[in-house]
Order: sequence, then structure tokens, then C-alpha cells
Amino acid sequence: MMLNPSAGQPDDRKSSLYSQPQSGAYKSGDKTSPISVILVSNGSRGNRLLFRYPFQRVAECPSSLSAKQRSPYVLNTTGDGLDDQDGDSRFSDIILATILATKSDMCGKKFELKIDNVRFVGHPTLLQHPPIIQVSKTDPSPQREMPTMILFNVVFALRANADPSVINCMHNLSRRIAIALQHEERRCQYLTQEATLMLTVQEEITTMTETDGSPQSPFRQILPKCKLARDLKEAYDSLCTTGVVRLHINKWLEVSFCLPHKIHRIGGTYIPPEALERSLKAIRPYHALLLLDDEKVLLSQLPLDCSPAMVRLIKTCSAVKNLQQLAQDADLALLQIFQIAAHLVYWGKAIIIFPLCENNVYMLSPHANICLYSKLAEQFSQQFSGHDLPSMLAKFSLPVSLAEFRNPLETPAQEAQLIQMVVWMLQHRLLIQLHTYVCLLVPPCEDEPGLRDEEPPLAARVGGRSLSTPSALSFGSPTSSDDMTLTSPSMDNSSAELLPGGDSPLSKRMTETLLASLSEHERQVILNIPAAQNPEDLRMFARLLHYFRGHHHLEEIMYNENMRRSQLKTLFDKFRSVLVVTNHEDPIISIFQSPME
Repeated sequence: MMLNPSAGQPDDRKSSLYSQPQSGAYKSGDKTSPISVILVSNGSRGNRLLFRYPFQRVAECPSSLSAKQRSPYVLNTTGDGLDDQDGDSRFSDIILATILATKSDMCGKKFELKIDNVRFVGHPTLLQHPPIIQVSKTDPSPQREMPTMILFNVVFALRANADPSVINCMHNLSRRIAIALQHEERRCQYLTQEATLMLTVQEEITTMTETDGSPQSPFRQILPKCKLARDLKEAYDSLCTTGVVRLHINKWLEVSFCLPHKIHRIGGTYIPPEALERSLKAIRPYHALLLLDDEKVLLSQLPLDCSPAMVRLIKTCSAVKNLQQLAQDADLALLQIFQIAAHLVYWGKAIIIFPLCENNVYMLSPHANICLYSKLAEQFSQQFSGHDLPSMLAKFSLPVSLAEFRNPLETPAQEAQLIQMVVWMLQHRLLIQLHTYVCLLVPPCEDEPGLRDEEPPLAARVGGRSLSTPSALSFGSPTSSDDMTLTSPSMDNSSAELLPGGDSPLSKRMTETLLASLSEHERQVILNIPAAQNPEDLRMFARLLHYFRGHHHLEEIMYNENMRRSQLKTLFDKFRSVLVVTNHEDPIISIFQSPME
């Protein structure tokens, strides 16, 4: 179910396949990018550094260096001081091979070593136990055995102050590559063949260096000859750019990996994976899934052995369908829809939104790029001829609903194009959606002004379980009846619908029970409102009381209580003297609406 970000794209990097990135190509201060990738092994030949990338710069000949520095005051610019400060170039190959090729007892575990300002992270993997050389009794000379590899370690060098989540992700990638290499080694001795080729090239370069005296980097010569070296280079380049790694070890086993820090960002700051996980766990059935790529493009990026359920979901997905409707149309369980949607969001192929409808209110994102000649403006003009992006964004300078955005005199085709424009702007995080929240705010008592300061806040006094907070939802159980209905603190799930009407004693008693969490002053103010004289309105207000804390937006209340928007707005208007209505983003999906860097 892993995605292929490079499928269908021309390989325009062949010319620079074997070249090392120029200085400053990757941000030296980026704590999410690795410094280098290193492959070491331990075997009958001892500890060997098979490959490292970016490879260490070769120092110039001392004679030429002295010729350049004729003055003792000339600044030495032959070495990149910034890279040496943040990188691992000061460690020689022999030192790295010694410290990174661990003992057999440490194999199969996380390897983490910090030296000064460099942190090495890997997953040592054992290929076989150390061979025991048996001496024949008849032949006293020891038997000559073929060189063998006992263990190997794919190590990523990071900055010492890298975030712990980045360290865990790099270890995860190292473990995945190690498992694939271990499998191929047992199947066809792939790693042994590649290691032999690397060591052969290193010996050839060493011989040439001793002969002519010109130092050369053996790793530069290894790249065009060794498939494993090119895979490690590709993994390093992908981690430094897109964050999405997709390798085919030995052209057979696929290794897919996603670094969420590179994909989910707000401006120049990445979103912690913990925050992303909390938002994914808080997805509700009334949310919708918006694909960020075209359906054909996204299907072409899927591997051949992907889940058929994912293909079915992508073909059925629409911005106007909530996840519950999507599960019905795709004939999939709602739990499976949640899992696939979370997978697509994690890989940066989709975002969570509220289904498009006429009452949705959108506004220009504060992070949107509003330049007249930006790349997004050019793409918008190419896709929607006759329209320009700045003029379209100007219509959302103030909050506007889709009903106000549409022109009733336009043809259905023009209306459909406007909706496609809104979808395009949502895909590129240019718009944010505003939701309506309601808070109970009773005016303080004028006779006893100090009494209000001693009372606990409404959120502490009003009971009830919140379904919109991440801690209230156990991800994976959205179909249970307990999660689908939000109940009052003192009533069963079904009692809210079975309240007796009129002025019966039972009705009054239940209403008083619901209002018992309020203070005496708050109850008196609410009961003095003219709308409270109507038992039906008062009973509905009491039933929805635990929503009036500013944590539940209007659409969530509609879904949980199975009520119409007009009913809620009418109720809010009748009790407007004690209810404060605000509009802002839904914190659950706000991180998905922020533009990428």
C-alpha cells in the first residue's frame, strides 16, 4: 500500500546521477535531513567501510596547496568549514568502520551513537554467525576459506540536536533497508556480490593512488558500477528533498518510506508526527477526504500489489462525500475507510476537509502565496482559462459561503467550474474553512460581583463526553453506537429522543436535572429568557448544554444529534442573550489546511 512518487515522471536526473550535491544544495541548518549515509560491514576481512555518501572530499596535493597560499595571511578556502562543523567529513573511513561495525550481540537492535555534534543511527543486522575454522588432524595447515560477511550496518549520520522523532524515522528506514538486504543475501548473496565489487574498486583506486600519487575518491568510481551504492545515494537525496523514499533492492524487493517532517509543514516549521497522529485519530465520519492529485496520477503511483480497497476508495472519493457516504459507495467498512484515509494523509496524498456544501464558509489562508506571478498563479491560469488566481483569492479576503460565492445567473457548467476552482484552492491550501462554535456566557450577577470569580468554569461544571477532542476517540471504533451519538451527562443514549412532551412532571424533572450543573444565578437568567417559557425550546437547550463550551462546531452537533441546521440556528437566536457565537478553524483539520513550504 505504499505510494510511488516518481511513477509516470521522466528521469531527468541521469545526468547528475553520479555527481555529488553542490555546497548549499541542501540547507545545512535543516535538522530533518541526514548528513550522510554510510554502509559498513564486519567479516573475515575485519571492519570495512563499503560506501559513504556524500563521499569525503579529497585533499589537494601539498605542493599545489603551498603554491596557492603564497601569503601567510591568505584565507584557506580549500576545505568547507561549515560542512566540517556540521558533517562527518572529519571522520576517516577507518574510524567510521571501527565505530559503526558493531559486535554481533548488538545486531537486531537500534544503534545510536553521538560523537560531538554528529549522531549516528542505524540497525546492525546479522547475516551469519562467525565461522569456526576447524583444523584437520591429518592436515595441520589451516583450511583457506572464502571471505565471508558476518554483519552489516546501514547508518545515517544526523546532527546531534536532531528531533527524537526524526531519529526514530531514520532508524525505521535503516531497519527496512537492512531487512531487504538480509533477504536478498540469503536468496542470492546479493550483498556479498555488491560488497566484493565495492572492495575491489577501493583496492584499485588505492593502487592507482600509490602509483601516480594523485588522490582519488573510490566512492565516486563505485557509484556507476554498484546498484546498491546508487540506491543508498537515491535514499539520501530523497530524504534531503521530498522525504519520500522508494527503492527496489536488487530490482526485486521494494522499500518504501515516508519522512512526515518533509511532507507536513507549516511555513518553514514541520508538524510533529505526534500532532499529526492526534489529528488522524480525531477524524470523524462527517469529515471528507480530498485527494491532492488527479485520480489517474494517484493510481499510477500505486504499486502493483496494492490493496484493492485503496483503488476502490480513490475511484469513489469525492470532495462532496463524507467518510460515511464514501464507505457506503465503496462498499467498505467505515473502519477500513478511516485507515486508508489516514494512510493517504500520512503520505501527503490527501487532506481531511469538511464536505463541500452551500453553507461552508471559506476565507483566504494567512499563509497563502498571493504574488501576482507565482507558480501557483500560472498553474491556475493554465487549468482555468479566462480566470486568474489573484482575482479569485480576492473574493475570499473576507469570510464567504459557497452560496454567496456562486452566481445564481450562471449556467450549471459555470457553477461546476467555480466548484472546481474552490477544490483546486483547497488542494493547494490557499483557503481555510471557518466553523461556527457556541459558548454559554451568562452575564454576571450585579449584586454579588465577587461570586463569579470563585465558581469553576462552565467546562468543569457541565458534564458530557466530547467527541471532537483527540483523547475522546479511540481510533478504529467509529462505527459503535456509543461514538455515533453524544449523550447528556445524566441520561442514557436513547433518553434524549424519548423525552416526554408538554408540561408533564417527568419532562420538568429531566430538564431540571440537565440544568443542575449550572449555578443558581445561571439557571435564573436562562429561565427568565422568553424562549425558556416554551418547554420544547427549554428541553432542547438543556439537552445541548454540554455542547456550549466552544469545543464543538455546528456541523458536529448536527451530526451527533441528527438535527437540521435551521433548528440549531433558531435555537441560538432564541437564547442569543446567553450564547456567544464565534467562527474559527476546526483544530482537528487545521494542520491539513496550512500550505506546504
